[in-house]
Amino acid sequence: MPQGSSQSRPHRVAVIVDEGTNPFEVGVATELFGLPRPELGLDRPPYEVTLCAPTPGVRMNHGFFTLTGVPGLEAVDDADTLVVPGRPDNVVPRGAAVLDAIRRTHARGARILSFCTGSFALAEAGLLDGRRATTHWLWADTFRELHPKVLLEPDVLFVDEGDLLTAAGSAAALDLGLHLWRRDHGAEAANHVSRRLVFAAHRDGGQQQFVERPVPDVPDESLGPLLVWAQERLGEPLTVADLAARAALSPATLHRRFRAQLGTTPLAWLTGERVALACRLIERGEERLDVVAARSGLGTAANLRARVRRETGLSPSAYRRRFGPPAGEAVMA
Repeated sequence: MPQGSSQSRPHRVAVIVDEGTNPFEVGVATELFGLPRPELGLDRPPYEVTLCAPTPGVRMNHGFFTLTGVPGLEAVDDADTLVVPGRPDNVVPRGAAVLDAIRRTHARGARILSFCTGSFALAEAGLLDGRRATTHWLWADTFRELHPKVLLEPDVLFVDEGDLLTAAGSAAALDLGLHLWRRDHGAEAANHVSRRLVFAAHRDGGQQQFVERPVPDVPDESLGPLLVWAQERLGEPLTVADLAARAALSPATLHRRFRAQLGTTPLAWLTGERVALACRLIERGEERLDVVAARSGLGTAANLRARVRRETGLSPSAYRRRFGPPAGEAVMA
């Protein structure tokens, strides 16, 4: 079971809804952090979401919705995490009240996320100078012009700077949210949430933003069946050549399809899936690193340590202490 059931209260998430905010990204935040999660077996929701706004009525993007009846921006003062969604008019300065709310949230040490062009607000508040960040690829040049001190990474899904996290686009907000679920509650919990979303459980932040999805003029070339086949055999010595042979493709063609459909390489995808499986095995109580390495396909305990640390920032033992079962609980088979 993921850690969190012993918390004295849920982790509080505030979402700023400003004039012109994209409603999809507000929906992403509430879907990720606002729903009860009975499938996790927790005795209380791990997150508690509050929407807040600078005015009593906020007209959202293109007037599709008007938000009323939510708290003012003072709600950010109780938040452990603040979410700043994007809006389309990024050259228009944010209101002083919104920028002040963002600054004081950061000043007291809370975590701040931006979705899509919400990174403009973080940069305008002065939080991203000298820091790594990303934004939607369509606005990358404008972002550089307005905020030249920010270390912009325009070709990734999201950037995690610890206290400041930025997602590249609306869909990448889902990737960043699941990344936070893994960071806060472990891979097993994130996997449950991703299944409920019917969304990829793990896409590394360094994957490309722009994924080509042309309308097919040939029979379905989806990688889905191949991915399921490989996920069922992660403990076997699978190689890219094995994947290509299974798909009846040349390695070069397989590589092109992975790039087009997933924005990553076959080897990077395979390694990411193996690390995710290793984390789940550790969470379930397996303490023998050589067993975890073998069952996940990572080979050796040394490779396991390196890969888990790179992905989670924790050693396997630290990961076990944070997300594993209580001491003395039986190891799962």
